[in-house]
Amino acid sequence: MAKKTKSTPKTKQRGLFRRVMRRVMQFGAAVVVLFFAWILLYSVIPVPATPYMLAESMRRGESVDYRWTPIDQMSPHLARSAVAAEDANFCLHWGFDMDAIRDAISDGGSRGASTISQQTVKNTFLWHGRSWPRKALEALITPVVELTWSKKRILEVYLNIAEFDAGIFGAEAAARHYFGVGPEELTARQAGQLAAVLPAPKDRDAGKPGPFVRRRAAEVMDGAATIERDGRAACFED
Repeated sequence: MAKKTKSTPKTKQRGLFRRVMRRVMQFGAAVVVLFFAWILLYSVIPVPATPYMLAESMRRGESVDYRWTPIDQMSPHLARSAVAAEDANFCLHWGFDMDAIRDAISDGGSRGASTISQQTVKNTFLWHGRSWPRKALEALITPVVELTWSKKRILEVYLNIAEFDAGIFGAEAAARHYFGVGPEELTARQAGQLAAVLPAPKDRDAGKPGPFVRRRAAEVMDGAATIERDGRAACFED
C-alpha cells in the first residue's frame, strides 16, 4: 500500500502562493486584453469623453464643452497647424521622435519632446501629470496605438480631445468659442492661433491674442505651409 505524503506548513504555503500568483497573472492578462480592446474600439468610434475631461467637469462643477467632429469636416489648415506647432515630424516617426528626445536631453530637459501620438495617448487613456507611472504607461501604449490606428485617426482624435481653453475641448467647441464659426470654416490665421495656444490653453487666448500668441501663430502658419509643400502632411491628407 502506497505511503501518503504528509502535508507540511511549508508545502501548504507554497501551494497557496502558487494559487495567488496564478490569480494575479490571470487578472493581469484580463486587464491587458480589456485595455487592448479599448484601444481598438477607439480606433473606429468617436471618443465619448476622457479621464481629463471628467476631472475638469468635477473641478468646474459643470460639463465641459465637447462635441466630436470628423477630421474631414475640419479645415485642413487646422490639422497642418497642429502638426506644425506640436510635432512637425508626425508623419515620419513611429510614435517617438528620437531627434526631438535627443535635443531635449541636450537642453537639460528644458523643453518637451512629446509627439502628437504620445499626447493623444495621454489625453485619451491616462491622467495628466509628470509621474513616472503615467510616463511608463504612455511609453507602452503609444506603440500599440501607432500599430493599430492610422496617422489620420491619431490626429483626428487629438484634434477632438485637445483642450483649447478652460473647459473647451476639441476643434468644434474651440472654433465656435473663439471665432463663432464651425471648424470647417477656420482660416489659416485662425487655425494658427488655435495651434499656438495648445501647449498652455488656460494661459493663452486664441480669440484675443497677445504679442506672443500672434508671433507664435505666424510661425505656425509658416510651418504649416512648409509641411504641406515638403510632403510631411501626406499621412493625414487624402
